[in-house]
Amino acid sequence: MPTPPFSPAEARAARLRLGMTPAQVVAAMSQLGVDRPPEAVHAWEAGAVPPSEPELFALADALWCPVAVLMAVRPAALREHRLSRGFTAERLALRIGMDPDAYARAEAEHRWPGNDRQTLLLADALGLGSEELLDVLDRDNELVGLLRQAVEGRWKAHVTALAHLAQADERRVARALKALHREYTRFDERYMGHLVARNGDARLREIAADRAAWLRALPDRFRSLTGTGPDTAAY
Repeated sequence: MPTPPFSPAEARAARLRLGMTPAQVVAAMSQLGVDRPPEAVHAWEAGAVPPSEPELFALADALWCPVAVLMAVRPAALREHRLSRGFTAERLALRIGMDPDAYARAEAEHRWPGNDRQTLLLADALGLGSEELLDVLDRDNELVGLLRQAVEGRWKAHVTALAHLAQADERRVARALKALHREYTRFDERYMGHLVARNGDARLREIAADRAAWLRALPDRFRSLTGTGPDTAAY
């Protein structure tokens, strides 16, 4: 799972406002069931590594700071809205009456399968107005569709539309799409290479599974490359 959006500067500022040392921060986190060494706080504040979801929630509690402040981004995707409200995926799923696995797939695949009641409960839990709710749910569906078209076909034709949708610089979007198109092409090259070599079906299924996993992570990968979402490492 991609790491959450995280601002090292906001985390350090929140700690200093309370006059806490890194050792005191991890001691408070330990009381919440998240045991980490003081070096972890140094690494987060230095931007060397971002915290995981459980670490982010525990850090926010330890610093008496809203999770949204430590994220320091305007939530756009469903996962970002959930994180900003301090919900784990399982807790939010249970609150809206959805199977946790189905909710997890909704975030991973950026496609909302919820019924009307679940959608209304989602809006209530995340504090979303009707227009904002539609924007959140439709934005990811549109983003996924455009990204799939870009990596599977002529990526240059989708630069402007994706830049507008993601509110990102067109040059950064162009570089991202070029890289993503190249990555996607490698799957086809690997598949065809093994097909021509008449390798076993197991190897072909493995490549197909790798491509499916890559496509599920495509929106987060795009946001990482364009700087419009979670600060993740390269795929």
